[in-house]
Amino acid sequence: MRIILASGSPRRKAILKKLGYKFDVINPTIKETTSKKLPHKIVQELALKKAFSIAVLYPDALIIGGDTLVYCKGKILGKPKDEKDALKLLKIENNSWQSVYSGLALICKNKNKLLVGYDKTLCKARNLDLKTLKNLSSKNLDKAGAYAMQDKDDCFIKEIKGSYDNVVGFPSELFREMIKEFL
Repeated sequence: MRIILASGSPRRKAILKKLGYKFDVINPTIKETTSKKLPHKIVQELALKKAFSIAVLYPDALIIGGDTLVYCKGKILGKPKDEKDALKLLKIENNSWQSVYSGLALICKNKNKLLVGYDKTLCKARNLDLKTLKNLSSKNLDKAGAYAMQDKDDCFIKEIKGSYDNVVGFPSELFREMIKEFL
């Protein structure tokens, strides 16, 4: 069965490749809007929207959609709009525990199969000074929470409880369970 990753994320692509799957990548062009308020509902809905937008074009393929956000101090933190917004996010997260949620949706339209789920990982940020936060704010404008734990020079996160891959943006353990239903 053809597998299509409905994501432009190089991190999702790298993790899926590391898991040993052959797949194509098609970046969905949807508006990432939702009426959901709870983090786990938001990431699941957006992962499903992304997957479905590609599934209608490729009904025989297994489509994988994903979405990630950070939840800290009662706030949902997505990708920053610019460096100023990134600094604002980093200040909220600084020296705090936060939850990283990643939603996953798998669809094969012609098999009439759909699975949606999420994973949650707790992360503790270091207590960094303003100068360091400003330096970090220009580096990760394409990542939820404005940090990249997988980058060697990103010193922001000091501890995690849960899945590392989930923080990077692709809950590999959840994916392994879900894909069994399709293969």
